[in-house]
Amino acid sequence: MTTTRLSARAAIASLADPGSFVELPVPPRESPADGPLAWSGYDDSRARAELRTGERESVVTGTVRIGGHEATLISFEFGFLGGSLGERTGDRLEAAYSHARTHRLPLVSLMATGGSRMQEGMLALTQLQRVARQSVLTRAAGLPQIAVLRDPTTGGGWATLGAGADVVLALPGAQVGFAGSRVRPADADPAAYTAEGQYAAGHVDAVVPAASLPATVTDWLRLLAAPRSTEPVEPPAALADASPPATGWEAVGQARHPARPRARAYLDAYFALRLPLSGDRAGGTDPGMLCGFGLREGRAVAYAAQCGTATRPAGYRTAARVIRLADRLGIPVLTLVDTPGAANDAAAEHAGAGAAIADTFAAVAGAAVPVTTLLIGEGGSGGALALAAPGNTWVTPDSYFSVIAPELAAAILKRPADQAPATADQLRVRPQDLVALGVARGVVAARP
Repeated sequence: MTTTRLSARAAIASLADPGSFVELPVPPRESPADGPLAWSGYDDSRARAELRTGERESVVTGTVRIGGHEATLISFEFGFLGGSLGERTGDRLEAAYSHARTHRLPLVSLMATGGSRMQEGMLALTQLQRVARQSVLTRAAGLPQIAVLRDPTTGGGWATLGAGADVVLALPGAQVGFAGSRVRPADADPAAYTAEGQYAAGHVDAVVPAASLPATVTDWLRLLAAPRSTEPVEPPAALADASPPATGWEAVGQARHPARPRARAYLDAYFALRLPLSGDRAGGTDPGMLCGFGLREGRAVAYAAQCGTATRPAGYRTAARVIRLADRLGIPVLTLVDTPGAANDAAAEHAGAGAAIADTFAAVAGAAVPVTTLLIGEGGSGGALALAAPGNTWVTPDSYFSVIAPELAAAILKRPADQAPATADQLRVRPQDLVALGVARGVVAARP
């Protein structure tokens, strides 16, 4: 696969196991001459599109195997009237969604569309409502939706099948945006309308090179088809063979040590396969929050992990998004807590720090799937507690949890700065204190 501008069937062939694609029946529809608006020349345009592409509509739908995993597939034909959505497109999309639900299959969409079809007016635009309804029904059925953004993916197609998918992958350089190239402001930054720009803004999970796309989609289908545990997953083993701290201040020092193992090392040691999800779908990303899904002993597990930095609102929103997705798919969750606290600068407040933290608390509290938490470093106040599972939080020997940082507690109590160590002892922040207080279930040991 070397270009984002493949035909619908070439795009299918680039992903599908050879000979596995079976096209779905085309839903019947009688249309008046030149369509529902009697748009002069519309039938001629359709005929030319059919001759040029060999297709009778702007999407091809069917079932397929990708890396041995069966899925329902939608592939857009941009050469057919710009991959636009009309009534017949909506018929095919609705049938594909229905087939996915009936046969309990994930839905994969290979996008390449300019939006709604002008020659069908408002009846074309209302197809977006049909797609949205089908997406909601499929989501409620607990089935995953994966979108691959080809060039271009714009308009209502991006705003429904694309941006509404659970996992959003994009090919490098693809034009992605609600506004197509002919309707956006003349002075608009063109980088904002690219796969890379959408990834940076938190709307795309990964930009995947064309050569890597088959393996990436296969990995996602493999992971999402993996067995799920109905029990909480075990917490990771400690990666540092640290001794229990004698004082609260020693616990703080161990947790803040720059050489202490961080989230990425814990995730790499825990999972055999790990696939990231990125972005809060609201314009932001936080490199200090790692989220996604992985395979642990052959079973699917979702994760949200703080990386030791002050967590930004986008990080909390991303974590909440992934936890809710895992809950809908019936996949247990692992969270790793490690932050000095939530970001509290003016930019964080403008971005809705309080609301984002509240939403993360709600996602954890409302999850029907089991959530397991391991505190691997600093547990700074509510910004850390938001990711912690009530009743199933574990701690490493080189961690601490506190209602507030000891230095800040001392300042609030109007104590001299040199009283921070004594304040840490009073706060009982050591791992063994957390167990004694009932905040944590236990201190995990290092793997032998």
